[in-house]
Amino acid sequence: MIEKKGAVFMELTYQKNGDYYIPNIKMDEQPEGMLTKYGILRRDYLKENKKGVYSGLLLSGKLMNHLLEIQETAEQRMELLTEQMSQSQGVNEELKEKEPTKWVQMMNSVRQSAEEMILTELIYR
Repeated sequence: MIEKKGAVFMELTYQKNGDYYIPNIKMDEQPEGMLTKYGILRRDYLKENKKGVYSGLLLSGKLMNHLLEIQETAEQRMELLTEQMSQSQGVNEELKEKEPTKWVQMMNSVRQSAEEMILTELIYR
């Protein structure tokens, strides 16, 4: 790197391609991981509703890291909320054995409520 009056300039190397010189640049390493439901929802929300934030994260190379972090947090929170809400509403193994249909209905309701909270708190903010 070359420093000039407070500014930092990178010294670039070039590769000749025909009659042109192409700079040898590469993107910073991105975190490994695959986006699942919550990561994709967050990405789409930012892209459609928070274009400045999305562009800033994308250009700084921090978008994937942000999406994976939100995704992991949302999945952990979903698991915790589902467990807490099912215990507080009496959705347990005993109910599952006695009345499986009622258990499924109640678990679906618990999951739906937990997901609504997660979407509001983490994804669409």
